[in-house]
Amino acid sequence: MTARRVYVAYTGGTIGMRKAAGGYSPAPGYLEQLIAEMPELKTDALPACTLKEYQPLLDSSEMTPENWVQIAGDIARHYEEYDGFVVLHGTDTLAYTASALSFMLLGLKKPVIVTGSQVPLCEITSDARQNLITALLLAGTCEIPEVCVYFDGRLLRGNRTVKVDCDQFEAFDSPNFPPLGHVGTQIEIKHELLLRSERRELEFQEVGSARVGALRLFPGMDAAVLRNILMPPLQGLVLECFGSGNAPVRNRDFVAALEDARARDVVVVDITQCLRGSVKLGSYATSSRLAAAGVISGHDLTAEAALAKLYYLFERKLDAATVRERMGRSLCGELTPD
Repeated sequence: MTARRVYVAYTGGTIGMRKAAGGYSPAPGYLEQLIAEMPELKTDALPACTLKEYQPLLDSSEMTPENWVQIAGDIARHYEEYDGFVVLHGTDTLAYTASALSFMLLGLKKPVIVTGSQVPLCEITSDARQNLITALLLAGTCEIPEVCVYFDGRLLRGNRTVKVDCDQFEAFDSPNFPPLGHVGTQIEIKHELLLRSERRELEFQEVGSARVGALRLFPGMDAAVLRNILMPPLQGLVLECFGSGNAPVRNRDFVAALEDARARDVVVVDITQCLRGSVKLGSYATSSRLAAAGVISGHDLTAEAALAKLYYLFERKLDAATVRERMGRSLCGELTPD
């Protein structure tokens, strides 16, 4: 049997940082040195891996759509050479990257496992060893045809993932979709939940040129804030609303800003600020007024997935009507339609 091979894209983040005068920061070559010293990685039970260290290494707060393109393009170029892929990433924006990769790599038939750590690998209390070793096992030995996040014993769908804790090892959750697997004494994959793409080949789509944004509502927000963010050249906005999709529609200027945006074909997607649940436009009079002003439901999309999906759809040069329709349709398991 041919030895399994995994491609590891190391983008930066806590996992490979070392302590410096100003705090933890990425250090070129340091992670590779630490991995070479890990006896756990010298067993035949693990697949052979190739580590690609990106330049420059980034704290994930510095990530941009251009970096998503670099990662997705790297996977696409090496797709036929490897059995699976691991992306080592900082935790702060990991859910954004995992969401973006799921749209940029439609038609996956191989695992793409995104992971990192809350504590650097160089520290004795680090969670990095377990996350790294398990991610390699998942990518190299399991049939998982989608982008996933692995962290602290749980395998989550990438575009359903949010960061929920900045201190504990269980940093990520999938509030509106069950875990795809658990890892304890054994690896348990829920195969009935995995995606089954009808596409025959991998479809790599770059993103980055679209003009999209996000805005979280708060009580008393001046309508001018909304109007300003909706100004040209914006094409799409993720509007994080209250509850099941509600907003202050008694404010006529607020509604007028949305109506003016709709007249310019700006796509405004309503998602909930709640960790769990779904937008239900029409459940309350306030959300009915939003729908009348041209706002569309984001169902149970995470904020990360909604933004990534807007980037993806507008990058395909679709008109606003088509973007609105496809925002409500599941493309790669990112939402639960009504």
